[in-house]
Amino acid sequence: MLRCMYAGISGMKVNQTKLDVIGNNIANVGTTSFKASSARFKDMLYQNAGEATSPTSTKGGTNAKQVGLGAQLASINKVMGQGNALSTGRSLDVCIDGDGYLITGSGVVDYSSNGGTTVDTTTNALGTGDMDILYTRDGNLTLDHEGNLLTSDGRRIMGYVMTDGTTNSIDPSGKILFVDADKVDPTSKKSVVSAVAGKLQPLKVPDTVYDSTGANGKTVKTFEIGKDGVITVILGDGSRSAIGQMALANFKNPEGLTSVGGNLLQKSANSGTELIKTGKLDANSTSTTTTDNSNGFGDFIQGALEGSNVDLTEQFTDMITATRSFQAASKMVTTGDEILQTITGLMR
Repeated sequence: MLRCMYAGISGMKVNQTKLDVIGNNIANVGTTSFKASSARFKDMLYQNAGEATSPTSTKGGTNAKQVGLGAQLASINKVMGQGNALSTGRSLDVCIDGDGYLITGSGVVDYSSNGGTTVDTTTNALGTGDMDILYTRDGNLTLDHEGNLLTSDGRRIMGYVMTDGTTNSIDPSGKILFVDADKVDPTSKKSVVSAVAGKLQPLKVPDTVYDSTGANGKTVKTFEIGKDGVITVILGDGSRSAIGQMALANFKNPEGLTSVGGNLLQKSANSGTELIKTGKLDANSTSTTTTDNSNGFGDFIQGALEGSNVDLTEQFTDMITATRSFQAASKMVTTGDEILQTITGLMR
């Protein structure tokens, strides 16, 4: 059988895969935070029709004579460039301007000292916990009737509990307690509000915030999400309470994350260990156990979403190239068929 037919078949297969990738990119041109993919090829094995020879005293050397056996898929790479920030005006929409992924969890919620997902304060990697963790850059968030901060498919947004040094913003029963967002040290005049290091918990935006005893509730009028991910609610009396800070994770090889659908990503063997953004530190903090790495992560933009980074001009150009390459490879198969017909016609 002619080798050119099999080379043509391999060309049709790889270009069909490329068209599949392009089709998925174009279908997701409007998907929030979608990252485009690109297919790359490599040549296949070669069959030697003649070996290379070295030079002699009378003749020069000759190169090997090799016949290629076609093409194969080398990789499907994700284009990790950031999409444009699209203003929505919705207070529950957030865009990550820079590096980082929201941490989402599903499972039994436990706000006690043994609950939540631990974070190693030395390596800033996730430790043990009862929550199933996935990652996303889709900041299209929602609330349920209990005030839980969720992704569009109901996964909980994980983050840090806030504290003013004496009171934590979430008690073991899940009730939101008042942590004065504007509280400062009387001597240094610096903020004393910080995130509780070492653990991530599901976040809430409640209707009522209680005092440190769990009583005397005050109604929440509105809330805001700061550049650092700190969620602050404004109460009916005008006071401001810090209720939590959305956590971010990053990876050595973000392209290695496995897409599981629904704009969610899963850690893989080649993505590397997650690096968790350290929470907000007390302005007077001199802690040596927690190194602040927050400058290596992006900022939150409230009221905006990250758009898809698909470039339609590039996709349509690649589609034309892949289509013509597929047609040329198919023509190679029909040409091989014509040659075989000519050979069998010699018997007539």
